[in-house]
Order: sequence, then C-alpha cells, then structure tokens
Amino acid sequence: MHNVVWIWLAGVIIFLILELMTPTLIFACFVAGSLVAGIVSLFYPEAYYWQVGVFVGISVILLPLTRTLAKKITRESPQKSNVDALIGKVGLVTRPIDPDLGGQVRIEGETWVATADEAIGADEKVTVTAVSGTKVHVEKKV
Repeated sequence: MHNVVWIWLAGVIIFLILELMTPTLIFACFVAGSLVAGIVSLFYPEAYYWQVGVFVGISVILLPLTRTLAKKITRESPQKSNVDALIGKVGLVTRPIDPDLGGQVRIEGETWVATADEAIGADEKVTVTAVSGTKVHVEKKV
C-alpha cells in the first residue's frame, strides 16, 4: 500500500473524530471526500492533483446535501433557557416604572431593570414581553 493512502486514511480518521465532537454533519462531507480520494490513490498513487480534486469535489457536492439533512433531523429545543425563559413570566414592580426613565421589577426572586410603554406603579403585577440585554420590557398584567 502506498504512503498516500495512509495520509488519506489519517484524514478520514481526523475528520471522523471532529464530526463526532461536533455533530453538525459538516465534517462528514470531508470524511467521504477523504475516503474517495484514498480509494483513487490506491489506483493512481502519483496523481496527486486528481486525488485533491476528488476530495474537494466530493466535499463541495456533499456540503449542501448534508446541511439540508441536518436541518431535517435536528429540532429546536422545546425548553427555553436563560433570559428567553423570562418572556411571559409575571413579576412584581419594586420601583415605579416611568416610560422615559424605567424602573425595577422582581421576577422569580431576581431584580431586573424594566421599561414599559406606560407608567406603572409600585407593587403592581406585570408580564414580561421582551428582553433586551439586561432590561426587560413589561406590560401591566390584565
């Protein structure tokens, strides 16, 4: 077996390990490209340009195909996390909220800087409608 075959086999293994570490199906294209280029190198060990061309060609052809497959088999997480989980939560105004200056609300034990489109007094219940950085936008709870 020629030395070039071993180089392509090493590429297959490296790209396979990378794919297993980041399951995005991007490196799977390179695994397939390295494998086919390794097979070509068995028959044409001196045709380096053809081997690299086959590797690049197979990888480029498979990239858009695997992206559409990856989008079909992956789903968004049904659970929201971090600040996205705050939207829709009910909080209590701890400092009155002025439309221009803002105020503060307590949501699940945490104090947040709050903004609103209207003035809201202290000790009123509000619902979080949006999160922007470290501020929450709230509306009066109906």
